[in-house]
Amino acid sequence: MLKSSSLPRMLAAPLGLVALFAAEALAQQPPTPTRIRGTIEAVDGSVLSIKSREGADMKVRLTDNVAVFGVAKTALSEIKEGSYIGVTGMPEPDGTQKAVAVHIFPENQRGAAEGFRPWDQRPNSTMTNATVAQTVKGTDGQNILVKYKDGEKKVVVPPDTPIVTFVAGDKSELKPGAKIIIFGAVKKDDGTLEAARVNVGRDGITPPM
Repeated sequence: MLKSSSLPRMLAAPLGLVALFAAEALAQQPPTPTRIRGTIEAVDGSVLSIKSREGADMKVRLTDNVAVFGVAKTALSEIKEGSYIGVTGMPEPDGTQKAVAVHIFPENQRGAAEGFRPWDQRPNSTMTNATVAQTVKGTDGQNILVKYKDGEKKVVVPPDTPIVTFVAGDKSELKPGAKIIIFGAVKKDDGTLEAARVNVGRDGITPPM
């Protein structure tokens, strides 16, 4: 017969293993990407000094193979059936999304981050990356139906909505005064931020998404 005093020791071993496995699983989780909007203040080699939208001073190291994309203005007429777009929107009472910005993906980025999710462009904003299934001119702007793998959304795009597209860029565009958005800066083990892609506003525009 087991003594009652030996039970805690027997239970401690499996509980210790559970804690060890939980710690290992936590350590293996990828770091949460950081979204950065702001203005480049200085460039030192591969390190950007950025004043964030919120006023914070940040330093971001670029990877050796960093991809730079320009964010260029385009026309609402460029949103066609079959286009893959990202809609920064605000929910309306009837369930539609009122666009506050739309970005058109180039064909080689079709499917990027597909779906519907909360967004941080402004309080309560959303992001829908999806394919345009239908577009019809309405009284309040363009009415667009977009579809993604888990559903669909009806979007109203008012006439004054900023419409932009991504175009190939290069590191020479990353200079003081440029307005940028980084969707996924990663915090490294030493606490520094690293980015493999930077999107920079063309012709002085601020990326609106």
